[in-house]
Amino acid sequence: MIKIKNKKLKKSSKEWVIRQNRDFYVKKAKEIGYRSRSSFKLLDIHEKFSLINNNINILELGSSPGGWSQVYSKINSNGKNLAIDILPMKEIDNIVFHLGDFKEISIQKKINDFFGLKNLDILLSDMAPNATGNKEIDSIKINSLALDVLNFSLLLLSKNGWLIAKYYSGKDEKDLIATSKKNFKKTNLYKPLSSRKDSKEMYLVSCGLI
Repeated sequence: MIKIKNKKLKKSSKEWVIRQNRDFYVKKAKEIGYRSRSSFKLLDIHEKFSLINNNINILELGSSPGGWSQVYSKINSNGKNLAIDILPMKEIDNIVFHLGDFKEISIQKKINDFFGLKNLDILLSDMAPNATGNKEIDSIKINSLALDVLNFSLLLLSKNGWLIAKYYSGKDEKDLIATSKKNFKKTNLYKPLSSRKDSKEMYLVSCGLI
């Protein structure tokens, strides 16, 4: 259980701690050994869309602390798994990790060297910029990032590859969805059961390049 030690914490911070202590998925993650509750989001998406197979190529952007990495590293035990983040991530078996920004040329070269060109089966992104507290600005920022991820995926994915990227319903959502439908045969909009009900968090699940 998370203890509130600092009596000077802002009200919003205290509410977050209380919510974490009561959260079913936070407790379940600790019991199983997952690094974050987000593991259950990927598991849900995987079960819904029969997403991950063994012996495939998977790239994850924004992987730290490793909740998603723990999930697909076990399912894709004989495949190639590469994780990228601007924050450090503790080692996970069957995961190659590079510290850096996927927009950097040096990181993009490492990705291409690892998988080869147009040979990626799944690109995963659970990334979100630091929250500002302004819901409209936060939606714009995360959806802009999701669009960057989508455009990046077009350079890497194989013909039948999958893109899974987090976005927020609201501002700039239409541009992201329209771009996906223009470039993918199938575009699904999905909210995992483990996403909090009051969250605007959604996932773009697209497959099959046009």
